[in-house]
Amino acid sequence: MEKKKIAFVTDSTAYLTEELLNHPDVYVAPIVVISEGHEYEDGVNLSSEELYNIIRNNKEVPKTSQPSIGKFADLYENLKKDYDHAIAIHVSNKLSGTISSSTAGKDQAGFDVEVVDSLSLSYGITELINKGLQLAEENKDVKEIAAELRNHVTKGKNLILLGKLEQLYKGGRMSGAQFLLGNLLQIKPILSINNVGELGLFDRVRSEKKATNKLIELLKQSNEEHTVKQVGIMHGNVLEKAIDLKKSIEEAIPGIDVVIGEISSSLAVHAGEGTVAMFWFEE
Repeated sequence: MEKKKIAFVTDSTAYLTEELLNHPDVYVAPIVVISEGHEYEDGVNLSSEELYNIIRNNKEVPKTSQPSIGKFADLYENLKKDYDHAIAIHVSNKLSGTISSSTAGKDQAGFDVEVVDSLSLSYGITELINKGLQLAEENKDVKEIAAELRNHVTKGKNLILLGKLEQLYKGGRMSGAQFLLGNLLQIKPILSINNVGELGLFDRVRSEKKATNKLIELLKQSNEEHTVKQVGIMHGNVLEKAIDLKKSIEEAIPGIDVVIGEISSSLAVHAGEGTVAMFWFEE
């Protein structure tokens, strides 16, 4: 049997559409979620509903861990049988050790893998996988595809509106006084992953309505300066909020394609239920 040319590997921080989940050349290494001594594999033995129950009910905030080197080595050993190459597109190296594990795993397996740092997560990875698959369909070689993806990474933008301050407080990232004051003033932090893949505070806005308007305003500005064809709205168990945001975006930017999906477990663990994030690429 003739080998297929290129496999695409990612991790479960990515948002995977039904099409990608069922794509024969796309493979996912699950992130590990650790809660009160129990380890779960994201998407394997932990659903999003189960994760939110853990976040709501457990005293300690769950932790996340990258897939092990051994998991990646096993995956790449298996892929060697059917593929000549792989392109691995992972969560930002500044946010997780996944790239390090993936790189060590491919070296251990002795398989030709181009590892691409998305400098993002969630839908920021999704669009890179879609672009890579499209380039593979055009019969571009693995080096050429990886180079185009690394260039495309630099055009990615994102904004993350935290749903609840409680998650930051429980996780030790906010003092009790800050938590109390933030709740009293209805402070809504907006985070963003910058152009080197680091997550940081983008802005603090009073009230959810003002914060949502700020997201739309920044997306509109990005579209006016560079053109944005598609935006992904990822939500933390608040579908109605995502649908309302989609309607507002479509009113502000007619013709834009808006995709709605759930945020990854790793983002949900740290950002909490109620979070809404937007990801897009500038043309």
